[in-house]
Amino acid sequence: MKTKNTWKTIASFLMVLFTMPLGHALMILMEHLLSPTMLHYTAFGMGALGILMVIIGVFANGDTKQTLWGLFGGLLFWTGWVEFIFMYYAHRHGVLPEIVNGEVVTKPEYLILSATFGFWTMFMMLYLFSVRTGCNFLNWCQKVFFGNRRETIVARPMTRHTSIVTFMELNMILWTSYLLLMFCYDNHFLGDHHPVTFLIGIGCLIGSVFMFIRQLKLSSWGANIRMSIATVIVFWTPVEILGRINFFSEIWTDPLNHITEMVTVLTAFIALAVYLWYVAFKRKRA
Repeated sequence: MKTKNTWKTIASFLMVLFTMPLGHALMILMEHLLSPTMLHYTAFGMGALGILMVIIGVFANGDTKQTLWGLFGGLLFWTGWVEFIFMYYAHRHGVLPEIVNGEVVTKPEYLILSATFGFWTMFMMLYLFSVRTGCNFLNWCQKVFFGNRRETIVARPMTRHTSIVTFMELNMILWTSYLLLMFCYDNHFLGDHHPVTFLIGIGCLIGSVFMFIRQLKLSSWGANIRMSIATVIVFWTPVEILGRINFFSEIWTDPLNHITEMVTVLTAFIALAVYLWYVAFKRKRA
């Protein structure tokens, strides 16, 4: 059982991890290869396809399949209807990027993303006061804030659809991560070279290790994949911070000059994704 859990955890973690550089590379390629008009239509279609996949996942049978539908649908949704829509309106209204020493360090769409903090808080109020979840962080917050009254205030969970749960988990954690990074990078608050920014990166790295260890205890594929979403995004936070200060070269921001590396990552991702789909269908037949 321990051997099976180790393989499940590593495979799930790597598959979700590979989506991070691939997602960045996909956006860069679309910007380079598509005309502005075609880019907007393609991005809108991508987001719509993502929503459709999540809805299909609601009616799918099996925890693993529902999780995969929610994950891949959520990735397309975030890229198409969040990042590209922010890009569209940032360019349409002339939002300027942040430039340091002649180099663009923050694109316009990420600068205006910080303005969604109020909406993020609104969602967090819902999760904190009205939803019983399996999220360790939210459970801890509810115990701290509500104490013995938790069972009264948060009496029951919402209707659970694994595809929707995965979709919301992915988007909420991505959203939280981006807001945290934009706060850290903003010189009016901290700045990308501020000690607190580095401490946040170190804290996230250490936290991701403990999350990975906890993930090793999960015996089902679906639960492992869902836990991997949180683990990977927390792990990716220090990666983003180190890339911001040019500690290493982010090959996913220049995929056309790192074709071999990106194709290798894409091949590994496809192999893992196909394997997990195979596992999901095999379990159904069993």
